[in-house]
This record gives sequence, C-alpha cells and structure tokens, in this order.
Amino acid sequence: MKRIFLFAAALLLINIGSQAQDTTQLTVPERKNSATQQTRPYVIMISIDGFRYDYAEKYNATQLLQLSGNGVRATAMQPSFPSLTFPNHYSLVTGLYPAHHGLVDNLFYDRKRDAIYKVGNRDAVEDGTWYNGIPLWVLAEKQQMLSASYFWVGSEGAIQNVRPTYYFKYQEKTGIDQRIQTVVNWLQLPEEQRPHLITFYFPEVDHMGHKYGPDSDSTRNAVQFVDAAIGKMVAAVNQLHLPVNFIVVSDHGMLEVDTVHTISIPDAPQLEPLKKMPGNEKVMYYGKNEAEIKAAYDYLKKNENHYTAYLKQETPARWHYGQEDIYNRIGDIVLVAEANYVFGEPGKMQHPGHHGYDNNLTNMNAIFMAWGPAFKNNTRIATFENVQVYPLVARILGLEITQPIDGKLEVLEPILK
Repeated sequence: MKRIFLFAAALLLINIGSQAQDTTQLTVPERKNSATQQTRPYVIMISIDGFRYDYAEKYNATQLLQLSGNGVRATAMQPSFPSLTFPNHYSLVTGLYPAHHGLVDNLFYDRKRDAIYKVGNRDAVEDGTWYNGIPLWVLAEKQQMLSASYFWVGSEGAIQNVRPTYYFKYQEKTGIDQRIQTVVNWLQLPEEQRPHLITFYFPEVDHMGHKYGPDSDSTRNAVQFVDAAIGKMVAAVNQLHLPVNFIVVSDHGMLEVDTVHTISIPDAPQLEPLKKMPGNEKVMYYGKNEAEIKAAYDYLKKNENHYTAYLKQETPARWHYGQEDIYNRIGDIVLVAEANYVFGEPGKMQHPGHHGYDNNLTNMNAIFMAWGPAFKNNTRIATFENVQVYPLVARILGLEITQPIDGKLEVLEPILK
C-alpha cells in the first residue's frame, strides 16, 4: 500500500509540474464515415511509453498477459534507431524508419529550414510540416474513415493538412477514468460520426523508468497501474458489442545506467565551428564544410570514451539512418553512447533509467500484443521491427496504402484470421 501511495504521489507531482494546458477535446467539423467505412471493424492502438519487452512477466501485468495470452504476443518488438520516443511513435503510425519520415531524433537540426525540432517546443510539435509519411489517421481520413487520438506523436499537427477528427493537445492532467470514458463515448457515437481508428497513449511507465530505473518498485507500480487501466478499458469497450481489435505496443525499452561515471560531452577548439544537438545517449554535430567536419571527427574518434563516433555516411546500415537521410536532418557526426553510459555534465545528477541506444540491445526492445476478432487465438510470434505494424492496421481496417513504406504486410499477416 505504501508503494502504491508513493507512486500516486510521484504521478501527482509530475502532473502538477506539467504545463497548464487545455484538456478539451478538439473536433474537426463536418466529417462523416462513408457508407462503406461504416461497415469496417475498429482498431484501438495503445502505446505504453517505455514498456520494456519483459515488463509484463517481470511485473505480473495480469490483464495484459491474459488478454494477449488469448490473442497474439510477440517475444519482443524491435524499435527503430534511435530508440527514442518521438522517432518510434511516428514509425509505428507511418511504417517508415526515422530517416524516411523525418523525425530523426527527439532533438535535431533541419538544414533546409535552418530550424531546430525539439520535443519540448510546442510550436514545432504542433507544426504538421515537420512530419512526413502518411500517418494512419491521415490514411483513414483521406479514405473517409474517421479517426480519434487521445495523444500520439504527430496527432496535434495538420499533416498534409489533415488531423484526426477527434484529438487532444498533450497534457497529463486528465485522470485515467475520464480518458477511458472518452474512448467509450467515441464508440457510442452514431455510425456516421464514430471513429474506427483510435490511438491512445500512456506516459507513466516511461516516467517512472527514467526517474527510478527499470528495476524499481515505482516502475512496477506504473506497470500495474497501466495494466489495470487497460483491463478497465477492455471491459468497458466489450459492453458495446462492437468488432473492436486491440493492439498494444511500446516505443522502446529501458536500461539502468551508471549515474556516477558519466561521459563528458567533448569540448575542443575543433568542435567549436559545428552546431551541436546534445542528448544523453546520442550527440549530433552539424558542420558547414568538409574540412571542419573532418577535423572534428578526427578529434572525436581519437578521444572515444564509452562512445562511438560515426560519420553520417558510415552509421551501421542496419540502422537505416545516416545513409538514408531523405530530409537531411541527421548530423554530419553522430556519437552514440555505450550501453549503461550516458553523456552528462560533471556534477549534474542523472536519472538511472535511459533509452536511445543501439536498437540491437535487448533491453531497448518494446512489446507487441494484440487481440480481437481479426486476430488468431493463442498465437506467439518472434521479434520483428516496429515498421511492420502500419500495414497490419491498414489491412484490418480495409485501408489502401497509398505510398511506399518500409513495413511489409507479409511479416504480420499470418497472425490474422
């Protein structure tokens, strides 16, 4: 009981500290499902930020284990590189690797715009021109199928001038019971107005994993809080007797880091001419010419200390990153920290939980669970890449994919009935 109280108190502090923002639902008027789309099934796609591949078993998430046990569960789902929140949430709903959809990090510089994208900058986050690819809700709306989002990366911006029909600006003030009731209310709307695609996001597990580490009681309590909430949502939705399919994913995992022996972000005259985009697990440098890039790279490579320095064009091919940078947003030099190490300033406290590392690390792996009338029962599948989710959702909803993507339907099609 004490642990649960402390967890609730921690969440309260987070909520108090978040920016005061509007909690009102936003609606795009005068949209209707076509007659054909009214006959389609429903998908509720839930993301649990920072829910590592093994948390359900590790922390006994009874609802998720039971629901996915009767449906589909993957050993793990591999995030795209970098294993960060914004790039991976957007890969899940576009079927594209980050270098192909443009959200190449939580913080990056766009050379063409001469502007910086940062997750904490509301103007950038809500500006749909930063986002490329066709998110699932845009795909649906363009085919006269209504969609709704209770938070998802990209859903607040007009991407190709399209937002979900029903959406919210991100905030952490609204209680979970009210959020669940909103989903139920959406599914009780008249058929012409009822969304067939709903995206939903939980931040709690990531918050606690960062602040206290993946092995903490606080993370356990966050997992159990979300697990209970999903159980409530499923029970409420089941009362409506609609053909609703649930897909539960996460964006990345989490690992424990050395909070004492941090990596000092390099500082030298050779680096001064370059623009620096710093992160805890990854640092990018942007140069103006080859000479200054080479001088900086030579220095960084020579002084590697629990990090690896890459030239943009020499990042590992399996990352689909530097060599495939369609929008020219990746740094000319990329530093990636070793597992369990973080870049930090001397004397500045670091949280014990981090992600953003090489996506081949097991502890960066995410989850995939699914159940509902479209899915086979009692099915277990091997680890797969998160870009494969997009074509699966499109198939369930009967949507035509209208531009090339990195995901391939044949990867997950076998889990469908």
